[in-house]
Amino acid sequence: MVDALPRAIPAPGTVYCDSVDGERAREVLNRFYRPVSVGADLDLDAEVIQLGPLTVGHLTFARSATLEVRQAEAYHVALPTAGLVRVRCDGRELTATPATALAFRPGDRARLRHEPNSAELGVRIESWALEAELAGLLGHPVDGPIDLPPSFDLTEGPAHSWSRLIRLLHDELEHESSLIHEPLIAEQLCGSVLSGLLLSVPHRYHEELVTPPATGTPRPIHRAIEAITGEPEHTFTVGELAAIAGISVRSLQSGFRRYVGCAPMAYLQDVRLTRAHEALRRGDPAAVTVATVAHRWGFAHLGRFASAYRKRFGVSPSETLRAGDT
Repeated sequence: MVDALPRAIPAPGTVYCDSVDGERAREVLNRFYRPVSVGADLDLDAEVIQLGPLTVGHLTFARSATLEVRQAEAYHVALPTAGLVRVRCDGRELTATPATALAFRPGDRARLRHEPNSAELGVRIESWALEAELAGLLGHPVDGPIDLPPSFDLTEGPAHSWSRLIRLLHDELEHESSLIHEPLIAEQLCGSVLSGLLLSVPHRYHEELVTPPATGTPRPIHRAIEAITGEPEHTFTVGELAAIAGISVRSLQSGFRRYVGCAPMAYLQDVRLTRAHEALRRGDPAAVTVATVAHRWGFAHLGRFASAYRKRFGVSPSETLRAGDT
């Protein structure tokens, strides 16, 4: 059984830096993209957000800049948005433009040269997180580091779609009320970025990852169902349920579709709605509220609970509570 990626992501943090140079620029880059050696002529603008093990930043270089990574500690992807980035990595000479991304693995040595007025979206993913995400999707351990390609095309296919997701994160930075500042949304976005990268670029596990999985057997699916029905108020994720079942996320989803007729999270919501319905039907309107019942069974948003409840039972939660067992 493979443990799913831990999802205890705190509220995201953001940092904005305008026209910083010298030691301050070094501090910013090494805070988020360590370990980096920086040339003395650096003039940097940075907008950075952290979602747990994922860091996404928009970095603008007013002057030409040289960055040297002696030994990367995480996975990095650079998506230029303006100008050129030239890199020498482990003997290879590469050039990246807004149509091409660069990727580095833990342990890689790289020297990057940014043109004046160039910019990039810099993505850092902690190695344990990307490898755990892949293991959870496959349902078995992986032997890291993952061999991401040194460069890949951003103009079409899944990689183009993945780059739009990264741009979405950047575009939301300026909005204080953005949903990306909610830990629950940050958690889902982080997982989407990690799994999206794994599905978008070639690596030695890619063929296995995109091959349709064998349908989950009834026993693993039954374990997941038992977990849901035993504690439906728990904040399960698909990865956690797959770990409980002892199969990959894809096999869990396939098995639920075949044996249960719906996705795992849809089944979880249906169980929660049924428990809430029973509690409201038996509840005393003088002592019980719709809100307490909704929260008891894992519904944090009262409006969404009421909408799902009406769709499922044809009446509002308050109508059920008033009618009781009659």
